[in-house]
Amino acid sequence: MGILEKISEIEKEIARTQKNKATEYHLGLLKAKLAKYRAQLLEPSKSASSKGEGFDVMKSGDARVALIGFPSVGKSTFLSLMTSTASEAASYEFTTLTCIPGVIEYKGANIQLLDLPGIIEGAAQGKGRGRQVIAVARTADVVIMMLDATKGEVQRSLLEKELESVGIRLNKHKPNIYFKPRKGGGVSFNSTVTLTQCSEKLVQLILHEYKIFNAEVLFREDCSPDEFIDVIVGNRVYMPCLYVYNKIDQISMEEVDRLARKPNSVVISCGMKLNLDYLLEMLWEYLALTCIYTKKRGQRPDFTDAIILRKGASVEHVNCGFNTTYMPLPP
Repeated sequence: MGILEKISEIEKEIARTQKNKATEYHLGLLKAKLAKYRAQLLEPSKSASSKGEGFDVMKSGDARVALIGFPSVGKSTFLSLMTSTASEAASYEFTTLTCIPGVIEYKGANIQLLDLPGIIEGAAQGKGRGRQVIAVARTADVVIMMLDATKGEVQRSLLEKELESVGIRLNKHKPNIYFKPRKGGGVSFNSTVTLTQCSEKLVQLILHEYKIFNAEVLFREDCSPDEFIDVIVGNRVYMPCLYVYNKIDQISMEEVDRLARKPNSVVISCGMKLNLDYLLEMLWEYLALTCIYTKKRGQRPDFTDAIILRKGASVEHVNCGFNTTYMPLPP
């Protein structure tokens, strides 16, 4: 039985197993096995790859944004509107076959926008160019998930499932669990909060599934078995995501209002160029960039050239030969 068949069997068993106190250990082991098989599936092939055009592009600018979605939802049109890059757009699917970069110039920052080929269902298992698309998405600072507003929530749930299965966690924070393997002494388990989803026995069973028999584990929040598995695996990516619903000119105002009120969501129309300015404002907020304007001693600040800092940075990170003054961004 191949890896895909094993993954399918485990997913079916998880789906038909009732979730209760009696089955929590069994479900925990199944999820641990599922995570292991998915990790094996994403490992690069050891065979020599054929020569060809590279898929990823060099990271540049102050931040990187990955534009993902199903075919023919408006990604290429959006790239052409937001940047000076022309990406082929047509009414048929799969017009974009490789990664096309563009640059959004906004508030003094250069934001690299990547138009990725459309994802199809089963991308995490390698269908289409799914693995390559997902690999590039893991390098981004923010994901823009482009959705067709006329197709309801089907696209969003399918894309979230594909990204979740390869370790991309959207709009989630890293679980506050301290985990450190050690050479001996067994498993030391402690928690600073009351746990309702995990127990010491379940933690030990999951660790044994990964052949870990000596480790120090400290739960600082009430996490689920899936979150604990994420900590063990250690290659999960936690990033903000903006759900962008395109083609709102083709649905009712009531539906537009409903979509706009969903968390982390923006409604736009590339065809009629509606609400694109607000999308840029939201993207800036999600990237958490800061503008620093410099000034020479005795002179006014230079508002024509900004230094862009990432979240968590300070003025001390700016290494230049003149004084720096933090100034708010001019309106």
